[in-house]
Amino acid sequence: MGVWRWRRNPLRRACDRFEAWVAFTALVCVLVVAPAVGCAAGLRVDATLQRAAREQRTERYLVPAVVVRPAADREDTASAGPAGPRQGPERTRVVAAWTAPDGSAHQGTVPAAEEPPRPGDRFRIWTDTAGHLVGRPLDASTAVFHAVVAGAAAALGTAALADTVRRLVVRRLMHRRYIRLDRAWAAAGPDWGRAGAGS
Repeated sequence: MGVWRWRRNPLRRACDRFEAWVAFTALVCVLVVAPAVGCAAGLRVDATLQRAAREQRTERYLVPAVVVRPAADREDTASAGPAGPRQGPERTRVVAAWTAPDGSAHQGTVPAAEEPPRPGDRFRIWTDTAGHLVGRPLDASTAVFHAVVAGAAAALGTAALADTVRRLVVRRLMHRRYIRLDRAWAAAGPDWGRAGAGS
C-alpha cells in the first residue's frame, strides 16, 4: 500500500511520505530490532538460569531416605521444608527419615516414591547441606528452554509494540486528513455547481 508513496507522484503529500517512513521504520523494527532484542534477552536469561542451575547443583544433594510410617492426614505437611507447593497429581505422603550431608539426622513428611508405601522402603530426596528438603535442581536443558521462551516473548513483544506504534501514527494521520478534507469541503462545497463559481 505504501510503496507508491516512494515514487514520483504529483498526488504524493508530505503526510504520505511521513507515513511511508513510519511503515519502513516499523518494518525494520520487526525484521531487525525485534530479533536482536529477543536474542539479547534470551542470552541474558540463559546466563542467569545457567548460573542458578550451577549454584543449585553445588548446594543440593540427593540423599537416601527411609519410610518410617504413612503420614496421618492431620500431620503438618509444612515439616517437608521449603520445597514449595507441590505440583502434579496428589501423591501419598509418608513420614521418612534421612541423614543430611552434614551428618545430622532428620525426619519429616514427604511424598512417597512408590505406591503403596511400606515402612522400610528406601528412596532418595533432594536436600540442602543442612538436610532441609528442597526442589530438584534446575537442569541445563530446562534453563535453555526457558531462555528460548523468554527470547521469543521479548521478540514478539518488540514486534507487537512497533506495529502498535505504526498503527497509532497512521490512525492519527488519517484523522488529520479527514479534518483537512472537512475544512476543504466546507470552504468549497457550497459553491459547487453554481453558475460562475468556477466549477
